Amino acid sequence: MPTISIVAPVYNEEGNLHVLYQRISEVMAASGETWELVLIDDGSKDNSPAIMRELYKSDPEHIRVVFFARNFGHQIAVSAGMDHAAGDAVVLIDADLQDPPEVILQLLEKWREGYEVVYAVRAEREGETWFKRITASLFYRILYGITDISIPLDTGDFRLMDRCVVEAISSMREQQRFIRGMVSWVGFRQIGVNYTRHERHSGKTKYTLRKMMRFAWDGITGFSYFPLQMATYLGFFIAGLSALAILVVIYLRAFTGTQPLEGQATTLVMVLFLGSVQLISLGIIGEYLGRIYNEVKERPLYIVREKLGIIGDK
Repeated sequence: MPTISIVAPVYNEEGNLHVLYQRISEVMAASGETWELVLIDDGSKDNSPAIMRELYKSDPEHIRVVFFARNFGHQIAVSAGMDHAAGDAVVLIDADLQDPPEVILQLLEKWREGYEVVYAVRAEREGETWFKRITASLFYRILYGITDISIPLDTGDFRLMDRCVVEAISSMREQQRFIRGMVSWVGFRQIGVNYTRHERHSGKTKYTLRKMMRFAWDGITGFSYFPLQMATYLGFFIAGLSALAILVVIYLRAFTGTQPLEGQATTLVMVLFLGSVQLISLGIIGEYLGRIYNEVKERPLYIVREKLGIIGDK
């Protein structure tokens, strides 16, 4: 049985897989630990599946591959990797090489000191636009401020987890998954290691602005009731403004003889404003109801088409 399992979700990463395997092999040889590399094909449309088969044939001792029946998403692929990892500790890493495999040695060092979660903190970001850096920083700080759990700032999924943590995470089968939040929620002894996040080795990012917003919303709604509370606060705020406006109108009509807030345009603006507030509030409630609807169906997180080198019946 391997001591260390390295999990890498793969979606259209044909230009990175050979380099990823080479660098991980060198790092793990330096670590002196037994290891496996678990690759999760998340419905790739390029030559990635063929390359993964090639890697497995060239090194069946270390390579494990799980092929999804379709694209289920990055967080689901990470979860599948944890389900199929057999090591005493599991390292999550992206296949695009933005997270340097060499940092794994630092993660292992902290794990040997007794920490059960060692997360990598992005001290610097290379090759990212100012917009990506600002929005990412803002997201982490908003999430940190509104959730009841302490999610470390500027951290992604790149981390090492002890077997006890992996089993705790794998027992949580919620559909909308936010792994870094789930890891913080389960607790255990955790520590961070600073590193420089590199530019992608090859290919383009799979996280478009739309996917990033969806991912951020999953993180917020998965670990906070703040959006629902905001709807309540907004309702009280508008009610307060309405009460104040009534008093102002009464005063103006009774003591000045003026007729404020006249005309259909004013009425229309007020109706549209209140209607938009109601629709936004209903949308927030609908988002939480939608999450409940997805959970009660109890569908599996993913469907596996094929496995290569997986030990045991997982």
